[in-house]
Amino acid sequence: MIMKRYYFILMILINAFPCMTVTGQKDHARNPVIWADVPDMSIIRVGNIWYMSSTTMHMSPGVPVMKSEDLVNWETVSYACNTLGNNDELNLLNGKNAYGRGSWASCLRYHDETFYVSTFSSTTGKTYIWSSKDPEKGPWKEISFSPSFHDHTLVFDDDGRVYLIYGNKKLTLVELNADLSGVRPGGINQVIIEDASAPSGTDSGLGEGSQLFRKDGKYYLFNITWPRGGMRTVVVHRADSLTGPWEGKLVFQDLGVAQGGMTDTPDGRWFAYLFRDYGSVGRIPYIVPMTWENGWPVIGTDGKVPETLDLPPGKGLIPGVVAPDEFIRKKGDPPLPIVWQWNHNPDNSLWSVNRRKGFLRLTTGRIDTLFTQARNTLTQRTIGPECSGSTLIEVSHMKEGDFAGLALLQKKYGIVGVRFSNGARSVVMINAQSGAPVEVESIPLNQKRVYLKAECDFTDRRDIAYFYYSLDGKTWKPIGNQLKMEYSMPHFMGYRYGLFNYATREPGGFVDFDWFRIMNERTDNK
Repeated sequence: MIMKRYYFILMILINAFPCMTVTGQKDHARNPVIWADVPDMSIIRVGNIWYMSSTTMHMSPGVPVMKSEDLVNWETVSYACNTLGNNDELNLLNGKNAYGRGSWASCLRYHDETFYVSTFSSTTGKTYIWSSKDPEKGPWKEISFSPSFHDHTLVFDDDGRVYLIYGNKKLTLVELNADLSGVRPGGINQVIIEDASAPSGTDSGLGEGSQLFRKDGKYYLFNITWPRGGMRTVVVHRADSLTGPWEGKLVFQDLGVAQGGMTDTPDGRWFAYLFRDYGSVGRIPYIVPMTWENGWPVIGTDGKVPETLDLPPGKGLIPGVVAPDEFIRKKGDPPLPIVWQWNHNPDNSLWSVNRRKGFLRLTTGRIDTLFTQARNTLTQRTIGPECSGSTLIEVSHMKEGDFAGLALLQKKYGIVGVRFSNGARSVVMINAQSGAPVEVESIPLNQKRVYLKAECDFTDRRDIAYFYYSLDGKTWKPIGNQLKMEYSMPHFMGYRYGLFNYATREPGGFVDFDWFRIMNERTDNK
C-alpha cells in the first residue's frame, strides 16, 4: 500500500509537469499529433479553445469530447452519452454484440452559446443530437429520432433553419425541425451532390464523412473518397447556397491522410485536421497546414503531410488520452477516471471501486464461453509508437471456471490472465491471431496475487504484442508467444487494453485489480 501511494504521488507530479513524459516533443509539434485511435474527428474553435468529438462506436460511455489549447495537446473532458441504447447488441446479451457499429462519425457544433454533438447509429436505427452549455461539465441533453442519417454534418444556417447533409457518394440535404426533434415535414429534402467521389477522377465507390464549413460567404463541404488503386483522398465541394450548385475539387492526397475538416487559429492561420489508418493501433489524427488559393483550400506543405508543425510541442498522451489508475478515490472523485470506457454497456451491479478501497472489483454475474462476449471489460486505448500496460490482480475469490486478467482487445485478441480450473489456478496466455482463441501456455500459480503485463510495438506498423507475468513485481517472465495484431473487422477499432473477469461454470466469483499502469514505451521486461 505504501508503494501504491508512492506511485500515486509520482503520477501527480508527472501530470503537473507533463514535459517529463517520454513522448514529449522538443521544439515543435510532430505528426501524428495523437498516436492513438481517435478517428472521425470533428473540431471547432470557441475563442482560444478547440474542442473535438470522435468515434468510439460500441464503447460506453460514448461519443467522447476532447479539449485543446493548441491543436496538439488534447485531453478527454466529457462524453455526450453514457449509453446509446438498451438492446441486446449494446448489452452483449443473447449472443449479440455491436462490434464495429454503435455510433459512428459525430459532428460537433457551437451555435447561440450552446454546444451540439450529433451522431447516428445503425445499431439503434436513430440519429442523435446532444446539447450542452458546458462541454466539459455537462449535462448533455439528448434528442433522438429516426432514421439514422449516415455520416452527417449538422448545419445551423444563417436564416435560422437547421439541416443535415448526409450520405455516401450521393449526398442529401434534409431540413430538421427548429427544435431538432426530427425531419421537418415539407422541409427541404433533396440530393445536392450526385457523386461526391467524382472530383477524384475515378469511380471510387466512396464519398462520405461530410463536414460543412462557412467562409467568406461560401459553403465548403469536406469528404473522403478512395480512388481505385489509389489512397484515401480529401475532396472538397463549394457553393454559394446549400442547395447548390456545387463544384468539387480534389484538394489533398498523401499517405492516405484524409477525412476531417478545417479550423483556424486566433492569429489567422488555417489547418486541416485529418486521420490516417495506421495498422492495429487504429486511425490516428494529423494536423496539416492549409492556405487559400482562388477560394479553394490548399492542404499540406508542397502537397505533403509535414513531419513537424509550427505549433507547440506535444507533451505526450498521458494523462489526457490514456492514464494510469491506482483505483484510489478521494471524496468527490468520479468512480472511474474519464479515460476509461467499458466494452459495450456495463452491468453496474457487478463492478465497484468502493467495496474494497483502492481496488477495482469485477464480479461475474452470468456464464460466458467467449471473451469478446463477456460484459464489464474495462478498457483504455493503446498508444504508439510503443506502449506497456500492466496490472496487479488478486484472485483468491475466483470460482471454478473463472478467467480474469489483462487483454489486448480486438477480434484477434491476446490475453495474459488467471484461470481457475479443477481447483487450481494457472497463469495462461491466449492468442486469437487465427480468429479463434488458442491457449498457448499455462503455468501453475500457487499464490493469490500476480502481476500481468502486455506490451505493444506499433513502430512502422510492426504491430507485435508481447505478454509477461511476474510473481513479485520485479522479475518479469515472458509467457506464450507474440501476437501479430491486426486491425480487423468487424471491430473496426484499434487495440485496447482491457481488464476483465468472466465465469464459464458458476457466477458469483470476483477478482480485485490493485492498479493499472500504462507507459508510452516498452519496458523490455524491467
